[in-house]
Amino acid sequence: MSKLAQAIQHLEKGEWTLAHEIVQADNTALGAWLHGIVHIQEGDLDNARYWYRRARREFVETVSIPDELAAAKMSLEKQSG
Repeated sequence: MSKLAQAIQHLEKGEWTLAHEIVQADNTALGAWLHGIVHIQEGDLDNARYWYRRARREFVETVSIPDELAAAKMSLEKQSG
């Protein structure tokens, strides 16, 4: 299992600190997106906005974390082939 898949699993469980350790070391757009989701879970929306910009994704104030994680999973699966 890839590191980003592990980060998604942690986020699904609300374990944002564990996910944060993984995404901090990833420089991809998907890693930045997940980093943004980490900060949403943490409650740091200013930091989340920054990471969404780095991922080139629109940040929506009423973002649904489960929806974002489902979309991130699909993106990861597409990348994996």
